[in-house]
Amino acid sequence: MKAWQRLFPPQPLERMMPATLMARVSLVILIPLILVQVISTYVFYYNHLFAVTERIEEDLAGDLAAMSYAFTDLRDAGQRERLVGNAKRAMGLDISFLPGATITDDRAVHTEHDADTSLERAVWQVVGRSFVIDRLKYRTDGLALVQIQQDDGVLNALVPRSRFLAGGNSTLVFVMWLTGSSVLLFGVATVYLRSQVAAVRRLARAADSFGKGREVPNFPEGGALEVRQAARAFTIMRERIQRQIAQRTEMLAGVSHDLRTPLTRMKLQLAMMTGAASEDVKAMRDDVTEMERMLESYLAFARGDGAETAVASKPAELLADVTGRFRREGADITLELGNLPARMPLKPVAFGRCLGNLIANAVRYGRKVQVSAAHAGGIIQIDVDDDGPGIPPDKREEAFRAFHRLEPSRNTRTGGIGLGLTIARDLVHGMGGDIALGTSPLGGLRATLRIPL
Repeated sequence: MKAWQRLFPPQPLERMMPATLMARVSLVILIPLILVQVISTYVFYYNHLFAVTERIEEDLAGDLAAMSYAFTDLRDAGQRERLVGNAKRAMGLDISFLPGATITDDRAVHTEHDADTSLERAVWQVVGRSFVIDRLKYRTDGLALVQIQQDDGVLNALVPRSRFLAGGNSTLVFVMWLTGSSVLLFGVATVYLRSQVAAVRRLARAADSFGKGREVPNFPEGGALEVRQAARAFTIMRERIQRQIAQRTEMLAGVSHDLRTPLTRMKLQLAMMTGAASEDVKAMRDDVTEMERMLESYLAFARGDGAETAVASKPAELLADVTGRFRREGADITLELGNLPARMPLKPVAFGRCLGNLIANAVRYGRKVQVSAAHAGGIIQIDVDDDGPGIPPDKREEAFRAFHRLEPSRNTRTGGIGLGLTIARDLVHGMGGDIALGTSPLGGLRATLRIPL
């Protein structure tokens, strides 16, 4: 393991990431978009909006200073009236004068140290007189009142919002442009990503169906180059596996035919040996029968489910057929069916052999067998319980090993040849399921068969 992998293990990050590929790729796009918006907003407000606001405040301070100086220099009422009119038209300032008045507001700026805001500092630098800026009025009609102390009274100026605050429509346009472009970009990326992820999902569904032993029709190889390569590799792998299964089935059919022929001749010869000792002939017949049974078991294990394909089957009927066969042979079996689906894709022969092996194993070691089936969470679960001696927990996985017999003797009549559970698990794996062993409520062994829909 590399040093950076030891310092930053991937497990915590993996747990924090979304589960689906679509969500992860969307997150990869969304995070940079958010970062771009934050950086753009910072640049706009701190490098543009604040600079513009500062410039506007300086212009307003200059206009207020010009009016203050003009009212100081011009004492004639007519001149001051014309000055007020010009200020209204040219500067947008509504000027009025209160002769003999003084500023009594506690918020008034009398020295440079009293200035708290950038606007107050700008006005103080150019006016140099006591003043107060009242923004309470701005909250109601969009105006701010600026009062400047003159030698002979107080100069009042109603200042519109645009004279001391930057932004307005420009801020709204900026926010709309930033948000709109981000939403548009994320929407286009999402549409594109859906087409790419759809190809991965098609490949995953095909692999899942093939793993469950179901027919997988040829699907289009779409998406990115890597996805198309994976799809082609899956198609080639599927064809190789199917070809291997077909070749193995043909080979085993030939082996089965070749081996059965000498066994049949031996059985015929034994049947014709009337003069030999009856005990010796009976023992040889038993050996030949046992050899034939063992041969069938070996071939069944090697053959697996062969080339059988999954078809729409009725699980309830299959369960009833298998348990009914054992019941007709004298076994004490009860069947409990839950909310099973009416039909589901199954390999009927493989399903019957798998369930039959489990029931045969339960009948061999127990006197009472109970089979229950139910459907939950997209999985068919079948429990086969018996009241036999059971299997210790530390030996249960060994029971699935080929040719491994938990029964210590080598008598095949009491312990079989060690292939029953192995064949059952191999068959259920071909349908995408699995088998687990546990403790039965009856006191013996519980074999749990799970097959996904």
